[in-house]
Amino acid sequence: MRVAITGSSGMIGTALLAAMRERGDDVVRFVRPDSSVGGDAVVRWDPSNGLVDESDLQKIGGLDAVVHLAGAGIADKRWSANRKREILESRTRSTALLVSAISALPSGCAMLASGSAIGYYGSRGDEVLDESSGPGHDFLANVCVQWEEAAREAAGSGTSVALLRTGIVMSSRGGALKKQLPLFRWGLGGPLSSGRQWLSPISLRDETRAILWILDHGVDGPVNLTAPSPTTNAEFTRSLARQLKRPAIARVPGVALKVVLGAQLADDAVLASQRVMPSRLLESGFRFDQADVDAILRWALLEE
Repeated sequence: MRVAITGSSGMIGTALLAAMRERGDDVVRFVRPDSSVGGDAVVRWDPSNGLVDESDLQKIGGLDAVVHLAGAGIADKRWSANRKREILESRTRSTALLVSAISALPSGCAMLASGSAIGYYGSRGDEVLDESSGPGHDFLANVCVQWEEAAREAAGSGTSVALLRTGIVMSSRGGALKKQLPLFRWGLGGPLSSGRQWLSPISLRDETRAILWILDHGVDGPVNLTAPSPTTNAEFTRSLARQLKRPAIARVPGVALKVVLGAQLADDAVLASQRVMPSRLLESGFRFDQADVDAILRWALLEE
């Protein structure tokens, strides 16, 4: 399979790129103009300025699929008005530019698997959510709605579109878990606020396996990339502490998170309650290697 990938230097992109190479896919990377490219086939692009290197596009010829993972980090910085605009536009502009680029390919592109997130659903308490659930109404939900709308435009040129609504990707090498591990190892970990909020994690291994499954089996439309056993923040805390053999009693008050991170980032992302089920993946026949929080954390800690 000939597959192009954006965001290949991020945590998910790096793992996906390695998995594609391991199974023998012909990979094309979309990269910034000043990126080091090594021996890979590349398309140089600059989404912020709406530019794609036309000569690179002509060289790559046809594509079987594109996986689009590019976008500014959600919780990397406090949310100022400028940062929120960057989070939104880094997704909508890059997606619109990518859709335009693949629609111009002479032989087209059979499939676009475009990034999204379970932030689409907003914070919904104990409600069980699947792909049939409607969107939330907060900032992140609005970002995901616009992001997905931009990706759906590819269907107009005959491309099948999968919307990758990813949960909390667990790996000791990046993401939220990497940031938490030092505190838990020092015995300073603990539940966030009440601990009753629902988390919907997925191991980095299953994240990459699921994306490849979607490409191989032509699973289109919205697809939740989360393990089939959501957990509460308190249960996650107990599991991680147990596996590290450390206490985890230092509860972090919600008000403290709001002071440090800003109220909107804390409420919309860190303290959001999202009890999400991967119905479409399970219906398609996908089987998880790490199906619950204990298995996810065991795998993540072994990969260190």
